Amino acid sequence: MADKCPPCEEGLPAYLGTFADLMSLLMCFFVLLLSFATMDAVRFKKMAESMKDAFGVQREIPATEVVMGVSVIKQEWSPSISDPSVVNEVHQETSDEQHENLKMHDSDNEAVISKKQALEMAKKLIEKELDQQYAELQEALKEQIKKGQISLERRERKIIIRIQEKGSFPSGSARLDPGFNKVMDRISEVLATRPGKILVAGHTDNIPIRTGRFRSNWELSSARAVTVLHSLLRNKGIDDHRVVVEGLADTHPIAGNDTPQGRAKNRRVELIIMRGEDIDKGEVINIDNGKAGGSSK
Repeated sequence: MADKCPPCEEGLPAYLGTFADLMSLLMCFFVLLLSFATMDAVRFKKMAESMKDAFGVQREIPATEVVMGVSVIKQEWSPSISDPSVVNEVHQETSDEQHENLKMHDSDNEAVISKKQALEMAKKLIEKELDQQYAELQEALKEQIKKGQISLERRERKIIIRIQEKGSFPSGSARLDPGFNKVMDRISEVLATRPGKILVAGHTDNIPIRTGRFRSNWELSSARAVTVLHSLLRNKGIDDHRVVVEGLADTHPIAGNDTPQGRAKNRRVELIIMRGEDIDKGEVINIDNGKAGGSSK
């Protein structure tokens, strides 16, 4: 007599719990994939048009003519009149909203802003910003301009702030007069609110200098430019990566060195605000590849 099968345990097998969890996770995974997916209507339309002929998709199925047979044995035999075959027409319709979304336009007819137009717009915007910045500097420095301590010049996409030696530096020294720090604060407030590179260039006249600290006009012009730089960077709103320092000695005069008045004009420090390379959303718009000119000492 065969042994009886032991009674089975009640309930579902243990592996079904793991299997059910796995199926639930897979379903959630595919639901997430579906929710992340996006439909590009234009690309879908292009794909559908390219596959239309391959899969035989037609908007309308033309009806064929009813064939009427003629006997090849007796040419005088006339065909009988038969009932026409029923022709089924299949139409594929698209709603107006879908039709508008899937409509294809020729690139020649679309309003596309060319690179040249974009550069022209950027130039006009920069010109407008420079005009506003120039007006702000004139208002902030009107007293120093009247005294002859500072002069302003607007040149193409640049603003040049010339700090004369008179009232800013003692003769033969790179130490900025304490009273001039307030003037630098006004300048830095305006520069901090506007973009653009800042070139700090020191200049001297052609009379050689040789002291215990400065061996030549090159060292004096460089030291004065660095002094103005440090005074400018006291304003934390100015990024130090915007600033470039140059010492040009007597190589860029703006007046003749044969008179005391001309030499006094040449002893100066220039702050040149340069626009033309602006960064927008990670892309550099290079409007002017030329060098920053017009700096003198």
